[in-house]
Amino acid sequence: MPMAMAQSVLAPAKIPNLPALGGTENQDLSPLMERKLGEEIMRDIRRDRDYLDDGPILEYMNTFGNALVEARPGARGEANYDYFFFVVRDPQLNAFALPGGFIAVHSALLLQAQTESELASVLGHEIGHVVQRHIARSIGQQKQDALIPLAAMILAALASRQGGDAAMGVFLGGQGLAIQRQLNFGRDAEREADRIGFQIMGEAGFDTSGMVAFFQQMQNSTRNYSDLVPAWLLTHPLTTERIADIQARIREQPYKQRADSLDFYLVRSRARVLQDQSTNGYNEAKQFFQAQIQQESWQQRAAGQYGMAFLTMKQGDTAAAQTWLDKAYDTVNRPPPPGVLAVAPRSKAETIFAATSIEIKLAQPDNQAVLAKAVKEAEAAHLKFPLSRGIAHQYGEAMLAAGQLEEAAVYLRDQAQLYRSDIEIFDILARVYSKQGKLALQHIALAESYALQGGTLSALDQLNYARKAPDASFYDQSLIDAREREWQARRREEMGDKGKKDMAESRPAFKAELKSGSENKNNNLNNPFASPLDRYRQGGVGADGMLTKP
Repeated sequence: MPMAMAQSVLAPAKIPNLPALGGTENQDLSPLMERKLGEEIMRDIRRDRDYLDDGPILEYMNTFGNALVEARPGARGEANYDYFFFVVRDPQLNAFALPGGFIAVHSALLLQAQTESELASVLGHEIGHVVQRHIARSIGQQKQDALIPLAAMILAALASRQGGDAAMGVFLGGQGLAIQRQLNFGRDAEREADRIGFQIMGEAGFDTSGMVAFFQQMQNSTRNYSDLVPAWLLTHPLTTERIADIQARIREQPYKQRADSLDFYLVRSRARVLQDQSTNGYNEAKQFFQAQIQQESWQQRAAGQYGMAFLTMKQGDTAAAQTWLDKAYDTVNRPPPPGVLAVAPRSKAETIFAATSIEIKLAQPDNQAVLAKAVKEAEAAHLKFPLSRGIAHQYGEAMLAAGQLEEAAVYLRDQAQLYRSDIEIFDILARVYSKQGKLALQHIALAESYALQGGTLSALDQLNYARKAPDASFYDQSLIDAREREWQARRREEMGDKGKKDMAESRPAFKAELKSGSENKNNNLNNPFASPLDRYRQGGVGADGMLTKP
């Protein structure tokens, strides 16, 4: 009987190529639990110094990424995920998807992508992991594989009658099969994500050859590593196999050409400055922008001039920053030379230019005349781009800097009612109340901010400070009581779900590709004091349950 059981368990199961959503994986990790785990992880990541909390970059990534999501019917799943795309500062070409629709791109990958179609290939691939619920399926797969070593132990006990070496061989063979099945699952998941990403690119109107172009770049970046590892040890299929598969699919599709937006080039200029903010990093960025300005393409010239504006602002030279921004704006709005026919209207990237102009003025806190201009510009920009959260934040910052405290408080309270999960709004509102000397309201606003960031205990502390404040009104006390009951219940729930976050961290993300070289950061994988973001982007235990690097 043990032999029959072991043979039944050891038989490899076939993994369906494109499974229907809402299958048996719901028994292990429901869509709502996936989202909850993703939110827990994101609270850690947002506190990391390498999380690029930059308004224009976040706005571009989410506009671009959600356009891809909308091109795939059902991509939001039965839980109707709100996808969130963000960038982390990292020199490796990589991207990863967290549970629940949170997708990260490394800054180096954003800089390496030469076209929006190449960027779309990476985001489409990661959306494919979310659509196919690979993390939930991986957990279910590992539960099945847990039976294999058990069966191997039974076989080893039977084989021990023939000698210790035979027993050890059977036991190790069972462990090896479990590992191989999980490696196979990881490779199958990557192939599925490639195919879903390819479909998303085509449906969204991007050039699908961008996927091949970027795979080839990633192959070059990982050549030194992947060439030394046997194919059967890789959690991802070989890049040459993936390129061949996508090339075969491209031949069946009509050719599409898509012009890149100016926003893409300007966002990459910002990312280049933020990638390395050391003196050497700034010098390298300056050299790059100076070379870019000499190119014939108007988009490249404008991106170089804009990059110089952002760089000089970061270095504290606001006069030079304004001059460079004016040059970039002139390059964008200059008509093409006589005899040159414009194929399509030029994209203007108006939101980014408006945000940067306000940003330069806010970088001069001692110049009241400039701050007054910042308020007017921010007000006009907010009316023109009401959905831009970055400009909405700048409008509040400008009124605070200019001393228009009552107007700022009214505006920020309205924003807080409309956008209950906007942490930045509550932070600015707390600073406004602090300037006004309204202690109770200041602590209540800070409590809201801490609660949104996952710091329930800190939020409850702030409520205690607000309750004891001498200016706390009856209405304030009622609000404090209601929030306290709500957050105490959340705290009890968090204490009961203590182990769930650990499960999320042990299976954090599906990688876009293996990374090259040996990194000293690998020491962080087993370091409990390491940055939480390092555990999600540097390998370690992947969503397939195996190390992404041997």
